[in-house]
Amino acid sequence: MSTSGSNLDINTVLEKSAKYRNWGKWGSEDELGSGNYVTAETIARAATLVKKGSVFSLALPLDSKGPMDGSFDRVNPIHLMMQDGGDIAAGGQDHLATLRYTDDSVYLVLQSSTQWDALSHIYHDGKMYNDYGLEMVTSQGAHKNSITNMKDRAVGRGVLLDIARYKGKKSLDVSEPISNEDLEGCAAAEGVEIGEGDFVLVRTGQMQQRRDAGSWGDFAGGPAPGLAISASDFFCPRHVTAVATDTWGTEVLPNETPDVFQPLHIIMLVNAGIYLGEMWDMEELAADCAADGVYEFMLVAPPLTVTGSVGSPVNPQAIK
Repeated sequence: MSTSGSNLDINTVLEKSAKYRNWGKWGSEDELGSGNYVTAETIARAATLVKKGSVFSLALPLDSKGPMDGSFDRVNPIHLMMQDGGDIAAGGQDHLATLRYTDDSVYLVLQSSTQWDALSHIYHDGKMYNDYGLEMVTSQGAHKNSITNMKDRAVGRGVLLDIARYKGKKSLDVSEPISNEDLEGCAAAEGVEIGEGDFVLVRTGQMQQRRDAGSWGDFAGGPAPGLAISASDFFCPRHVTAVATDTWGTEVLPNETPDVFQPLHIIMLVNAGIYLGEMWDMEELAADCAADGVYEFMLVAPPLTVTGSVGSPVNPQAIK
């Protein structure tokens, strides 16, 4: 039975936050959280899942046609050419002997496309993961819990839970919650078990639905299917490293808690130290998994090493 409903409030969030809190589990100075579950052994086991040599990029293009509409001060990437063919033709590089070149730059909001949330991305009551305070994120960036801590840890066993297909839909309904029971049922139907150190991908089909509609609409922050609060009862006890979805904000929107915005971020990111990925494009991977019945693979998804960053674009690679 789903726990979604109007009876959920801040008390539910506080109870689950306390139940799944991992502050101090790996020491008072820890900044990895569930990244600690990634070991040489888990990576080596993940490598054995590569059978076909098929690689699926799960990233959206970084361009002006992305889903950002300015909400939360997030805009689509702006790509600029510093030197192009016109500069060469105009003689701007004639001072060079024979060689000519092109160069470019980009203005990139780090959470404007397929991305990881860092443990420093979300605060609750003035604290982020492992009891670090507000002073640990300044105008210079995150001094604790930056996503760069995962630069050599975002590798392991990936598992796709294709909730849309499990429910017999092209995409979930608007604001349809994904409960603990939904996740358990989908895993059982696919014949997979979720375990320690896993990277779990949850497909709602919303991204493809917006593609089919020909417009992103209110994809960025608008009503959306997504994980219910009870999803924490599936992921946290299994000690997963990360959970990624094909939606803007991971959670069902509007949230189940009128008095708390993005409650699952508080439970899983702030307290359990589980990384969250958003806007991952799972369509080609999902089609392949449905075709061969194999829903596990090696996932390689390191963040950019932008010092002090609280989130990062990523080009996740699912390798089967």
